[in-house]
Amino acid sequence: MKRLSLASSLAAAAFVLSAGTALAAPFQCPVRGGDLVFGQEANVNSLDQMTSSTISTRNIAMNIYESLMTRDENNRPILELAESMEESGDGLTYTFRLRQGITFHNGKPMTSADIVASFNRYNRIGLQRSTLDNVDRWEAPDARTFVIRMKQVQPTFIEALSSFSVPIVVIPSEHENDERQQLRTVGTGPFRLLEFVPGSHARLGRFDGYQPNTAFEQRTGFGGYRVACLDTVTFRIVTEASARVAGLETGALQAVEDVPTRSLESLRRNSAITILPLENWWIQIALPNTANPPTDNLAFRRAVQAALGMEDIMDAATDGNYRLNVGFQYPGRPAYTDAGRETYNINNPTRARALLRESGYRNEPIVILTNRDYPPMYNAALVMQQQLRAVGINANLRVVDWPTSVQMSQRVNSNEWHFFHSGWGTQPALGALATMQFLVAPGANYRPRDDKDDPDVLAAWNDMNNLRDPAARQEAFARMQRLVLERAYAYPFGALTKVQAVRANVQGYVPFRIPRFSNVWMTR
Repeated sequence: MKRLSLASSLAAAAFVLSAGTALAAPFQCPVRGGDLVFGQEANVNSLDQMTSSTISTRNIAMNIYESLMTRDENNRPILELAESMEESGDGLTYTFRLRQGITFHNGKPMTSADIVASFNRYNRIGLQRSTLDNVDRWEAPDARTFVIRMKQVQPTFIEALSSFSVPIVVIPSEHENDERQQLRTVGTGPFRLLEFVPGSHARLGRFDGYQPNTAFEQRTGFGGYRVACLDTVTFRIVTEASARVAGLETGALQAVEDVPTRSLESLRRNSAITILPLENWWIQIALPNTANPPTDNLAFRRAVQAALGMEDIMDAATDGNYRLNVGFQYPGRPAYTDAGRETYNINNPTRARALLRESGYRNEPIVILTNRDYPPMYNAALVMQQQLRAVGINANLRVVDWPTSVQMSQRVNSNEWHFFHSGWGTQPALGALATMQFLVAPGANYRPRDDKDDPDVLAAWNDMNNLRDPAARQEAFARMQRLVLERAYAYPFGALTKVQAVRANVQGYVPFRIPRFSNVWMTR
């Protein structure tokens, strides 16, 4: 049996000291109390983490919920609600032993029955339930043990299970049958929900019954030793960039998700504010709707691909704070590949017009679906519209709020839109597997008709998951990326840098894929 203990070797040994050296004391709050207001840039209409892949949901929900496993600061798998995991010698059984003393925010002790119910709900309606495709069954032989039995060996299963892109968060068993986007918000995390007003704010309060993970001394990634030092955290929806900056300057906001590039110079001169840049925040991207014409036509999609000039799009999207980026991983990441690079940044109107003629396009209106909540998405869509019109495509914007655009993009066989603008951020950071799951059913982002996968793309995906040799899995990722780009199932534009900021009296806040408010405190 392979055993993963609480102080997982995958956790890095960042907290393992040399023999004979005493372990450091666990984190303690230098100051307790305070009410922190975080300026979030996009609306959120649900905190159902199982059925949403949006950043706006994840920002809030992942301070409330926990999972069996998560990722550390370097995105390596670590245990969270489990104290140990054993993998059988044949790779077909994973046995999790649960940590003791864990309670839900409603006071109910957590047992393996809650884990079973959480997996059942995820398997029914979870947005990335393909994570469980290779699982035969799960069971709970006793209150502290949860067992997963596989249909076949999947070397990447723990990587998939530990992803916090759309995680299998643990909920009380009595919530198993809650419908999509209607999950009652009760978790085991360091903060509990006090109030949620969609379009306005979500207010979280410290959960005094929270049990930190004593296998660690510090927070790491979205796990480790976590403590709620703050009394409350209010996520306030502030969609206007100027309002976020003004709130930060006056102290009405203690932290903000995004600072526009044009405001950076003045904010850097303000000693009451700390600027926190985070490179490779997301890959700016547009996804076609291949369920309906004319975007079901490969020649038409390639015409669009040929028309796009990525420098102009990314410059408008980010005020120049970007770098061009081929594909679905960031340069420097272990899985990065430039496979399909010949499809990127073509910017050739003559070639685009020739492909349009080949496609039989007859000036039908094309709808580009976007939102104003995330200015980079809106600005990228605006330049894309101009570039498409320049080659003879009758392109029009449809602008709605972010949650509505996501809901529209997920409708099967929708005829409401042709291109959907988004940003892939957390997933590329988590690795190739988490990213490419966006491109397979259920819910492939390019919206194939009736959710039927392209068989070649699906074959590459299966190889990414199941081949034993890591080099072969990497080759499968390169093959899948090339297929997606050659068949124009996605249009990646480039990678942007996100700049966050906090008031100087906010301590312990470190930028990450999700704003983390455990181990964060405020000085007086």
